[in-house]
Amino acid sequence: MAEGDDGEKTEEPTQKKLDDAFKKGDIAKSQEVNLFFGLLAATLGVSAMSTGMSSDVMMMLRRYIAMPHDILVDEASILILTKQIFMGAGAVLFLPLLLFMVAGVAGNLVQHKPLMTTEKIKPKLNKISLFAGAKRLFSGQSVANFLKGLFKLVVVTSLIIWAVLPDKEMLNQLMTADLNQLLYIILDMVIKVFIVALVAMAPIALADYLYQKATWMKKQRMSIKEIKDEYKQMEGDPLIKGKIRQLRMERARGRMMAEVPNAAVVITNPTHYAVALKYDEGMPVPICVAKGVDAVALRIREVAKDNNVTIVENPPLARALYASIELEEEVPGEHFKAVAQVIGYVMRLKGKMQ
Repeated sequence: MAEGDDGEKTEEPTQKKLDDAFKKGDIAKSQEVNLFFGLLAATLGVSAMSTGMSSDVMMMLRRYIAMPHDILVDEASILILTKQIFMGAGAVLFLPLLLFMVAGVAGNLVQHKPLMTTEKIKPKLNKISLFAGAKRLFSGQSVANFLKGLFKLVVVTSLIIWAVLPDKEMLNQLMTADLNQLLYIILDMVIKVFIVALVAMAPIALADYLYQKATWMKKQRMSIKEIKDEYKQMEGDPLIKGKIRQLRMERARGRMMAEVPNAAVVITNPTHYAVALKYDEGMPVPICVAKGVDAVALRIREVAKDNNVTIVENPPLARALYASIELEEEVPGEHFKAVAQVIGYVMRLKGKMQ
């Protein structure tokens, strides 16, 4: 890949990039989805009012419309009247307001998981910059939002007119309708308008959410360099990791070499492999305390010579033990016989020396 390609954001975002954006409050969000759920709540609220609530509203308004001359206007009466109006309105509007609250939460939950962040309310200079504001005002996103709003207005308005047009004769009769029927007629027409708006807004909200999601994902794309930097940040610099790994190997090798003087025998290839076995009286099976190839094998032999540890050249056994045994492990069963012969030879040799 060319060097210049590192700066182009052509790669899909990593999960860490998406999580960081979410923590900052940068999420894909469609206002049309929230509007759809608001319309749904309004439709349900008006539908509820068309049953028992409409009677409550009518009874509450009857006195003020039919008998306004019976209402006292002194200070005490006005206070009582105001209290009655607020309590009555609260009782009637409680369910619709509750539905709007639930709709507001649901409209966000269907788009993203719950989010608590203060990033969006932190003061930023670019929010009060005239240049930045003008740039946002005339950006491609603003034009797209304007065209989307215009399209939505034309579609929804056309459908509402189409739905209400057959009832134009009924509209002319509203002025002469009885008070008991007037509220029911208005509520039926409002419900029809809301249902038509819901049907029109459903595909618009879905399309806008998909568009916002795609736009947001495109904005979160990363360059090759950003992915490399993120990997280094998460996993550490490969050079540093290699150095740490080297230090660990050197420390492990140092601990291994410290065990060679305690070995009973070192079995060699003679130059390429070396395996040091420890065996004391009372141990059921010898264990491996050191092993290595080439330079490490040479170092094991040197430490063994300096500490008078017997070195036995047995190339097949040295290669087999190196491949089948790890440090601090017992000798495998398939090598018992060969190792026992070597240990026996070493024991006899030490006996003769003593």
